[in-house]
Amino acid sequence: MDLMKSGWFSEVSELWPGQSFSLEIKQVLFHKKSKFQDVLIVQTKNHGRALILDGIIQCTEFDEFSYQEMISFLPLCVHKNPEKVLVVGGGDGGVAREVAKHPLVKEFVQVEIDSMVIEQSKKFLPFMAKGFESPKLTLVVGDGFEYMKKHQNEFDVIITDSSDPVGPAVNLFTEGYFHLLKTALKPHGRTVLMPLASFLILCFSGVICSQAGTVWSDLHHVKETLKNCQKHFPAVKYSISSVPTYPNGQIGYLVASLDENVDLTKPVYRLSENQIEALSLRYYNSQIHEASFVLPNFFNRTLWS
Repeated sequence: MDLMKSGWFSEVSELWPGQSFSLEIKQVLFHKKSKFQDVLIVQTKNHGRALILDGIIQCTEFDEFSYQEMISFLPLCVHKNPEKVLVVGGGDGGVAREVAKHPLVKEFVQVEIDSMVIEQSKKFLPFMAKGFESPKLTLVVGDGFEYMKKHQNEFDVIITDSSDPVGPAVNLFTEGYFHLLKTALKPHGRTVLMPLASFLILCFSGVICSQAGTVWSDLHHVKETLKNCQKHFPAVKYSISSVPTYPNGQIGYLVASLDENVDLTKPVYRLSENQIEALSLRYYNSQIHEASFVLPNFFNRTLWS
């Protein structure tokens, strides 16, 4: 489609048949096929700049903060000491921007497969790509699967910022992927009293968070993703946030822990009002964290049956 001739971009996908969302376009800033996917960045009339991969809106300047903050702070704030974090995907830099903010994070690695997304985000989406400037970050261009196979028992928190299950992101929703996440996390936590010593060694269980689609568009896919995760993680929850430019205005997050006793709906690291202001958080807070796990009755009946 000639976007400038029509003046609009319309997101049409088999993932949500019978509906589409459209953005009025002022300018096409970049459009090219990478080795992995079609990469499009546009200046919209009302939503700022937008990144679109394989015809699906990944983020807009208007509402990206909801997604970036939630997928980052949900897992970081339920882990007692998230010192080392892995981010899989997230080539726009938004998750890196948020992870770098958390006071307890000492270092994090980001593995993104598509260098074109990184390069063009730095050029056209600096409000997100500034996350790549963090001194805490080690950025790796490569396959997240292969990286985790070589880095096992290493991370406190792993965040999977994937696109929807088409193209290179298909495998990020499978049982095999959740098994790989489990092995890349530090071992199950425990408290150990050392012989002849008067102190405790504390090991905290790993936590993961993945983009998990919306129940309004594909309830069956969300349920299957949760089942795939439950085969490897004893504590699994599904959370939601409002993102107007995503299908049906909502996105879901799968949050899981190796500790069956952890309550993922209750943050152990609760941000104060001063911290929220200092960290420039526009969506996430402790109350939003807890409320995001409260689902409508028919969603709960279907997802957990």
